[in-house]
Amino acid sequence: MKKQTLLVAFVVSLATSLATTVAARAADAEKTVKVFVLAGQSNMEGKAANTLLDHQATDPKTKDLFAHLRDGDEWVVRDDVFIKFLGRKGPLTIGYGSPGRTGSELEFGHMMGEHFDEPVILIKAAWGGHSLFQLFRSPSAGLPSDERLQTELDQAQKRVKANNEKRKKNDPLPTMEDIKSPYGSSYRNMMAEVKDVFDNCETLFPELKGKKLEVAGFAWFQGFNDQWGDAPGEYESNMKHFIKDVRKDLNVPNLPFVIAAIGTSGSKPAQGGQLEVRNAQMAMNDVQEFKGNVKAFRTDLLVDKEAERLIVGWQNHFEEWKLVGSDRPYHYLGSAIWYTRIGHAMGESMLELMGDDGS
Repeated sequence: MKKQTLLVAFVVSLATSLATTVAARAADAEKTVKVFVLAGQSNMEGKAANTLLDHQATDPKTKDLFAHLRDGDEWVVRDDVFIKFLGRKGPLTIGYGSPGRTGSELEFGHMMGEHFDEPVILIKAAWGGHSLFQLFRSPSAGLPSDERLQTELDQAQKRVKANNEKRKKNDPLPTMEDIKSPYGSSYRNMMAEVKDVFDNCETLFPELKGKKLEVAGFAWFQGFNDQWGDAPGEYESNMKHFIKDVRKDLNVPNLPFVIAAIGTSGSKPAQGGQLEVRNAQMAMNDVQEFKGNVKAFRTDLLVDKEAERLIVGWQNHFEEWKLVGSDRPYHYLGSAIWYTRIGHAMGESMLELMGDDGS
């Protein structure tokens, strides 16, 4: 009888402990916000025209692809996912790409919002034409060689001299400091964007007053401007430095890191610098210290084949083309379907790294 009493007491104690733990976690979830940083160049900005999304969301041939992002005849405006993209902020919906456009953040943010009990903030830091070799270059990568910098300086001074002679001007010649200063500037600006959200969250998003922000993941969508010159050969090394520096500066040692590897070639085989950059990005999957916390996936395998078909000679069938695409191949054809697929793969990869329970 005594043993039975002790067993009952143990079971009750265990149940109470579990209930307390669950309640504590629920309380923490109510106070916490999951923050995801989305960084890169123009393709992270997002180039699918909102008018294209509006059409494909109502076209019988494609509307099912976007149904989960709609509320009746309108786009969902989420009350649990917020976004800041440089000068813009608000609840997540379409239009947080380049002006009048949308990118992979829409599908990615929707997936994060559906997965987490906590609110979610997306911080987008993306600027068109910015390379990892120069502007996004992270601190531990250091500067290029002295020889490379001297060549840049010589070329810059030559251009200014020629312009001065041609236009009868007297502009000062660039200095070595002028050449060095752009390196890492986008990396620093990206970190400033994150700091701004953490410092001013309650002003930016009054709905989140009193909640604690937690950096939960990082997504990288970049590569086009690293296809030339010395950049492809350095990309793998620079990517490793970038991941390590992001984790150090955000103080999250094993921060889940997703890479949407460049795939603007679509169904055509990648060649030259693009292939080299893609291989460097995919190589992050094989870095031992990144096992289980970094995942790169190929965006070319997600191509919108109908947009790819109709981009050929688009001027001759523009009315047909504008119903599937809205930009050039280097912007993934401005395909709403392709960007949505990329956002979905980005979300799947992030949740895989975080584990089924999102921890």
